[in-house]
Amino acid sequence: MDCIHLTGIRGYGYTGFLPEEQALGQWFEADVKLWLDLSKPAKTDNIEDTIDYRQIISLVQNLLKTSKFALVERLAGAIADSILEDQEGINQVQVILSKPAAPIPDFSGKISIELTRSKLQ
Repeated sequence: MDCIHLTGIRGYGYTGFLPEEQALGQWFEADVKLWLDLSKPAKTDNIEDTIDYRQIISLVQNLLKTSKFALVERLAGAIADSILEDQEGINQVQVILSKPAAPIPDFSGKISIELTRSKLQ
């Protein structure tokens, strides 16, 4: 199966366990892998034979900005589910959702959640 990678999708959102995360917000970054058959657009060079990356990027950015969940796991799941529901031809999606500045004392790394979801056949 073929795969498209969309990386570095950023959005300022309000998902987080702590009350201040849901009130003040923070930056999130998402990387998305999309599995689908790309044999037709690889031959035709026709944009109508593939997916519109802009729609998926917009969908992810909108979810990052408007969702208000306690857990980043829930936000990652919402992104994956929305892509599978909204896009024809995508068989599987992987979402890596990162919180680059998690409010954890003495921790300067980032938190990332990675999940993979497939369409029911």
